[in-house]
Amino acid sequence: MARRSNTKLKDIRTTNLKIAAEPIKKAELKVAEKPAVKCKKYNDIDLNKWKEYEHIKTDTLWLFPSRDNTGRHSNEYHGNYIPQLARQFFERYTKQRDIVIDLFLGSGTSAIEALNMGRRCIGVELKQELAEHVRNKFTQKELVTEVNIIAGDSASKDTVEKIKARLEIMGEEKAQFLVLHPPYDNIIKFSDKKEDLSNCATTEEFYDMFEQVAKNGYEMLEDERFAALIIGDEYKDGECKLLSFECVQRMQKLGFKLKAAIVKDIQGNERAKGKTAHLWRYRALNGGFYIFQHEYIFIFQKIESKKLKKSNKNDKIQM
Repeated sequence: MARRSNTKLKDIRTTNLKIAAEPIKKAELKVAEKPAVKCKKYNDIDLNKWKEYEHIKTDTLWLFPSRDNTGRHSNEYHGNYIPQLARQFFERYTKQRDIVIDLFLGSGTSAIEALNMGRRCIGVELKQELAEHVRNKFTQKELVTEVNIIAGDSASKDTVEKIKARLEIMGEEKAQFLVLHPPYDNIIKFSDKKEDLSNCATTEEFYDMFEQVAKNGYEMLEDERFAALIIGDEYKDGECKLLSFECVQRMQKLGFKLKAAIVKDIQGNERAKGKTAHLWRYRALNGGFYIFQHEYIFIFQKIESKKLKKSNKNDKIQM
């Protein structure tokens, strides 16, 4: 009996020794790391928090009940686009301190909203008096560092050189976003200048002049960055003329890649019809056409210059 007891004691001591010899494992505490900000190269939207950006539109039907006329925005000039569009464009396709070029500046919507959102802007306006009027909306400091307004013809080489010089002063070779909001052919006359697209003798001339402006914009835009074209159609000479689709084709020919076609409701935002709405209804019934209540927003991306040259070379080989 004594031997069995001694054996059991040995076993117990050995077991206890083994247990004591094993190191006590410490609990591994991991600090929860915040995910790195996930943004595209062309904006500041954190895709890890994509649910927080409900205000950014991703559909193709845009409805705005009224124009925003707060702050420096106003509706004193016919033909200008609404500020809500600029906000959508700039947040979606630009970063802080990026430069926006607007080649049909009008009353300055792009410049005002760029400043509001921490972007910079170079705007071109054909009418000298309107360019001066828009400059008065900004302080002298803002006109030096944030906004530059050029009175000139967006289709001319002289204006292009002025834009390039301004880009250099701002520390950039190219702009990061392009806005094109041309006249819709000659529906509304904006001036008596021959360079004005609203004074073209024919619709074909309008297309050619628009293409030259778009070409200048293309050359001053960074590769892979975006552009917005805001345009509507017209009813002329007894038929519906799709200005929008032809302008899209002209831009595609230059090397822009179409990313989106958006329909925007213009009811309540247009000024051309105004009190003559009933007259337009009579004309529609009499002429067999329909009254436009929409315009288009086309979003493009500039194809990288090298890729475009290679694509053009392949097209020539196939021909």
